[in-house]
Amino acid sequence: MRRRSTYLTISFFIVILLAVGCSVIPSVLRIFMNARTVEGTPAAVAQVEDITIAGPGGQLPLRIYTPAGTGPFPLLIYLHGGGWVFGTLDQSDNVCRYFTSKVGCIVISVDYRLAPKHKFPAAVEDAYCATQWVAENAKRIKGDPARIAIGGASAGGNLAAVVCLMAKDRSGPSLVFQLLAYPPTNIATLETASYRDFGRGHGLGKSHVKWYRTQYLENEEDGKSPYASPLLADDLSNLPPALIFTGEFDVLRDDGESYAKRLKQEGVPARYIRYANMGHVAYWKIESDQAGDALHQAALALDHAFSQ
Repeated sequence: MRRRSTYLTISFFIVILLAVGCSVIPSVLRIFMNARTVEGTPAAVAQVEDITIAGPGGQLPLRIYTPAGTGPFPLLIYLHGGGWVFGTLDQSDNVCRYFTSKVGCIVISVDYRLAPKHKFPAAVEDAYCATQWVAENAKRIKGDPARIAIGGASAGGNLAAVVCLMAKDRSGPSLVFQLLAYPPTNIATLETASYRDFGRGHGLGKSHVKWYRTQYLENEEDGKSPYASPLLADDLSNLPPALIFTGEFDVLRDDGESYAKRLKQEGVPARYIRYANMGHVAYWKIESDQAGDALHQAALALDHAFSQ
């Protein structure tokens, strides 16, 4: 219910600000969205360090979570959600701590540039740059460069899938796994059955996704790029194994399901989980037993991938 209220509040602000001709809608909404508190008790980890690296658009902030021990540890690059417009390192703190604690891996959370100030492909290039940095500096942060995974939720899941494509196209870095939580995989069109059936009244709505897409893309043609819509890539073979999960009532359900099917068809080991009676949720706000199970399944999948 709280999640649905959040999206109703967003819709209300958008309508009001449009009515008065405001040109700073994303900035105003970001104040509201980023002020939300993270629920749950953070898991204890040995060390949390904020650093910056040289990114394509300037300094790129990263937050590194390290478990106890001497390593070398496997590594997970984590990309937060928020429609490419919202999201902070703090709001993904709980899930990063969870994976560090449960899997015993180093988690690198990426504070990529946000739209509309930074349009596509800014977030994509930041995510790939961070992945390159992790591969090149893994040993320095007590990590194992042969065991790097990437994951994210919602828009972060989109970016994680895209980074896997980019790594394939650009001959590295090598990734062992991709964790995609309710990812939008085709933003060129919003005409799937799940958009039709759950576009209103189930939290994240079709109108919200349209608005996010408008903020993110410079033009409609950009949405057809595989680096914006990975489902539209000509070739999905030779990508890392994947775990993809969605909610039954999520408008992004069919995007995730279609991507899992494509991966399987092209020889990529991919597991897909659809959670019944669940809409669009966020990792940082665990609000049901099923969301908790999704985290548990993700941890198991990461542990398996890192042990191969």
